[in-house]
Amino acid sequence: MSNRPMPQAIKTATELGPIGLFLGAYYLYDLFVATGVIIVTTLIGLAVSYYYERKLPAMPLVTAVVVTVFGGLTLYLKDDTFIKMKPTIIYALFSAALFAGLMMGKSFVQILFGSVWKLDQEGWHKLTWRLVAFFLIMAAANEVVWRNYSTELWVNIKVFGFTGATFVFFLMQMGLFSKHALKTEDEG
Repeated sequence: MSNRPMPQAIKTATELGPIGLFLGAYYLYDLFVATGVIIVTTLIGLAVSYYYERKLPAMPLVTAVVVTVFGGLTLYLKDDTFIKMKPTIIYALFSAALFAGLMMGKSFVQILFGSVWKLDQEGWHKLTWRLVAFFLIMAAANEVVWRNYSTELWVNIKVFGFTGATFVFFLMQMGLFSKHALKTEDEG
C-alpha cells in the first residue's frame, strides 16, 4: 500500500466520476443500470482513496454506505424509490452530524477541512451552522423533486442542480472565508 498524497486528477475523478458515470448510464440505459454503476464506481473511488491515504475519509465512507444500501435495495426490489431517497438521507445525515457536533461544542467541518481552510473559531462555527441549514434545504429539495416530478427531471436536478447549488453555496461563503481567515505569520 502507498501512503503518498493522492494526485489532484485522481481525487477529482473519485469525487466526480461516479456521478458523471451515473448520468451517462442513465441516459444510455436506465435508472437501474445507472444505480449499479454508481454503486460500483463509488466503492472503487473509496478503495482508491484508501490506497492513497491509508484511511477511509468520513464523508465519502458515509456516502458509499448509503449508496450501497439504498442502491442495493433499488436493484434487489426493482424499485427506484430507494435510490431517489438516497440524497435526502445523505444530506439529512450530514446536517444531523454537523448539528450534533455543534451541540457537543465541536465543528466537524473544522476537523474535516481544517487543513484546507484556516479560519478562526467564529468562522468555523458560522460555516458549520450554514452547512447544517444548507444540507437540510438540499434534503427537502430532493424530497420535493423526486416525489413530484419525473425521474428524468430528478436525475438532472440531482446531477446538475445539486452540484451547482453546492458550488454556489461555497462561492457565497467567500465573504466568511475572507472575514474569518487566520492571519499567517507573514501577514502579521
